[in-house]
Amino acid sequence: MTLFDAVLIPGGGLRPDGSLPPWVVPRLERAVRVRGDAHVVPMSRGTVHKPPPLDRYGFPILEADVCAAHLRERGVPAERILVESCSVDTIGNAYFSRVVHADPLGLRRLHVVTSRFHIERTEAVFGWVYGMPPDGFRLSFEAVGDDGLDPAALAARAEKERAALAALAPTMERVRTLRALHRWLFFEHEAYRGRRPATAVGAALASY
Repeated sequence: MTLFDAVLIPGGGLRPDGSLPPWVVPRLERAVRVRGDAHVVPMSRGTVHKPPPLDRYGFPILEADVCAAHLRERGVPAERILVESCSVDTIGNAYFSRVVHADPLGLRRLHVVTSRFHIERTEAVFGWVYGMPPDGFRLSFEAVGDDGLDPAALAARAEKERAALAALAPTMERVRTLRALHRWLFFEHEAYRGRRPATAVGAALASY
């Protein structure tokens, strides 16, 4: 029996050569194991924190495309993979996965797999976005290991996650509909209104 309609995999970054970093691979591998007949949704165009890697023709390499290729190599049929390549952060992962795939296809039982350092904010953000009317979604979450991150990078990223969630709390209280979220995302969130502020510096940058 298929437990989920889709397994969602938030973005986790790419290496400079366009390959997957070691903390993203376990997310994909877990999605392969638990998906059953569910769709798999790799998410993210990239990150605002550093320039995207380029292919041999000079075009940006999109993270979701690299993840989709990995899933196909692991035997997931191409018709079960739903790429979301619009987002550049966790909020965008949730918003675009909902409006591009979940709502149009009626996907309601959703399992979200991400790294342990990312799980608390992921649960909060996806619960917020998918809890807006019309709701009816059933979300579950699963954390996998933080493979490949040294202690300094992991500690810095964990602190950044806590700060980001605390900073988002007032917005989560104020923005309660998809219409309001759309307006906030494209008129107030700098990553989607034509600016790209990089806020990850120092050791935390190694986790993107």
